[in-house]
Amino acid sequence: MKPAVVSSAAPREETDLRPLPPGWRSYTSPEGLRYYVNSCSKETTWRRPSLSAEVPQRPLARQSSSPYAKGCHSSSRTSLTEAADVALRRPTMSKRPPGSVSPARRQIREVKETKITINCVTFPRPGGSPEQQLLKPNEWSYCDYFWTDKKDPQGTTSVAGFEVLLQKQLKGKQMQKEMSEFIHERIKIEEEYAKNLSKLSLSPLAAQDEGTLGEAWTQLKKSLHDEAEVHLKFSNKLHSEVEKPLLTFRCDNFKKDLKKYDHHIADLRKQLASRYASVEKSRRALADRQKDLEVKTQQLEIKISNKTEEDIKKARRKSTQAGDDLMRCVDLYNQTQCKWFEEMVTTSMELEKLEVERIEWIQQHLRQYTTLRHETDMFNQSTVEPVDKLLQNVDPGRDRELWVKENNTGDVRPVDMDI
Repeated sequence: MKPAVVSSAAPREETDLRPLPPGWRSYTSPEGLRYYVNSCSKETTWRRPSLSAEVPQRPLARQSSSPYAKGCHSSSRTSLTEAADVALRRPTMSKRPPGSVSPARRQIREVKETKITINCVTFPRPGGSPEQQLLKPNEWSYCDYFWTDKKDPQGTTSVAGFEVLLQKQLKGKQMQKEMSEFIHERIKIEEEYAKNLSKLSLSPLAAQDEGTLGEAWTQLKKSLHDEAEVHLKFSNKLHSEVEKPLLTFRCDNFKKDLKKYDHHIADLRKQLASRYASVEKSRRALADRQKDLEVKTQQLEIKISNKTEEDIKKARRKSTQAGDDLMRCVDLYNQTQCKWFEEMVTTSMELEKLEVERIEWIQQHLRQYTTLRHETDMFNQSTVEPVDKLLQNVDPGRDRELWVKENNTGDVRPVDMDI
């Protein structure tokens, strides 16, 4: 769910193009609501005056808009109907029936809220507006899924979506470091194994065996020395081609860059919170001005006096000014949120790119590990091939012949003794 941007109120175009009666003029309130003022009698009304008394007045068309009472907005242009609570109709001596409300307040009650504010960021209310389109459909991109805050499993605290992305980067860096440590332990095993093989190849055990079997045994011990050299070379390549690249990848300024991203987005969120506070303050000020105007309007119903009418004019001006202030605050809020939105998209896509690069880098060097491992197996196989060949040529008869020739004590056999 992405934030939606709203602009200030846009007045509805008047559909009735007939001329107004003499003395009447049409105006638009700060909330985009049209009303009419008689410059002679100072009368105001929400209904369009007709040219003749017999022609019924057309009711003012209601403005379909969304309230900003909770800091909500959508991508379409909407009006601040919270500011529409202004009594513009000239009061008469007859009191309104109990429970009656002004046209503007009646409109507010009929408006359905379609937006919700979460941590000073305004989102469309689920189901209250058309579904938002993803910026990168079918890609599960960071820029589409980390706009709101994430609560921990206990539900006690929440983490901003951008903070979740930063934690992912830091976790990836930690996993990369742990992989490097794992390869380092693998290198230590290889080095220790090579050392033990080399030591074992010098063992004097069975060194006095002779013949074809003795040759095979000597070659077997020599193959241990050759295998030790293979494993030593394997450990050296693991260090230079796997461990070191994993350890040094983005080692210099990576965390500093993440902190810059974090501080930049955090500053924009602070600005957004400040703008939102200004909107809420202006909204409360407008509500107070509207309430003051309503009170003075009710006083005028009880007793007409020039002073009361002047107070109403003054209260109306203050209410209009408060509405203008609210719209300015909303515009500033929207500008700040738009900037934050753009920076969030840009930065989250940059973090996504960094994550892809990290994964591809690790993949490349782990594949190098498997390549070196296969090479080591082939070299090890080559060290035992001479041993296999000599073992195939072992001949017990030949060995007996050679031993007998070298160690015989004579070929004269004993005979029977004569009497």
